[in-house]
Amino acid sequence: MTAKFKDSLYPLGFGLGFLVLWELAVRLFSIPVYLLPAPTAVLSAVEASLGSHMLVTLMESLAGFMLANILGFITAVIFVHSKPIEKGAFPLAIALKTTPLVALAPLLVVWLGTGYSSKVVASTLICFFPILVNSVKGLKAIEYEAWELFATYKGTKWEIFWKLRLPTSLPYIFSALKISTSLAIVGAIVGEFVGANKGLGYVVLVSSYHMDTPVMFSAIIASAACGLLLFWCIGLLEKKVIFWTRSDDL
Repeated sequence: MTAKFKDSLYPLGFGLGFLVLWELAVRLFSIPVYLLPAPTAVLSAVEASLGSHMLVTLMESLAGFMLANILGFITAVIFVHSKPIEKGAFPLAIALKTTPLVALAPLLVVWLGTGYSSKVVASTLICFFPILVNSVKGLKAIEYEAWELFATYKGTKWEIFWKLRLPTSLPYIFSALKISTSLAIVGAIVGEFVGANKGLGYVVLVSSYHMDTPVMFSAIIASAACGLLLFWCIGLLEKKVIFWTRSDDL
């Protein structure tokens, strides 16, 4: 049995154990379906959340995730190479981060409508700050001796960035990307709460109005599955890109 296969058994075993305990608790204590449905009842309602609704939310989240990380990294590069811009614009980024997305979402619907755009922008806004902060920290994390060596050999700013700053910042950037995977889903769903006719957020909202708890749970589980899928993809990419980092098993 390989180590990777053995590691995959842990979450599978814990997940199955949790579902079994959940099913037993519902049946033993006769918990009403509207209060807490059993996993079997949720499974029968999964088709209401999967398919087109799950795909819509996933596409919105991916678009917002990619846009936020591209813009955040470019902004971080500008901040690192321009102190006046960093000092002037960083407080604005902090103010944007501290503003609740639920307060901005209705405004995005007014500006951009109830289509994909408002959900993508909502997802972008919530993912922007982590990549900005981590990228700035990573790009500045170079050792002074290494920078001095590049300067001694008259390395250009581009060479210092490409061969020194960027490799040093990659662990910080991937940490931000992992954080953003779940935030991207949250941003898209919050946008769907405010105005949408499809997506997992729309399913949760409609099912709550009708007290259809199994469908609501199926949508919540589907959104969690989307977040896990994105997190797993980023983790796999991280191992391929920054293969020189120390293993978590050490």
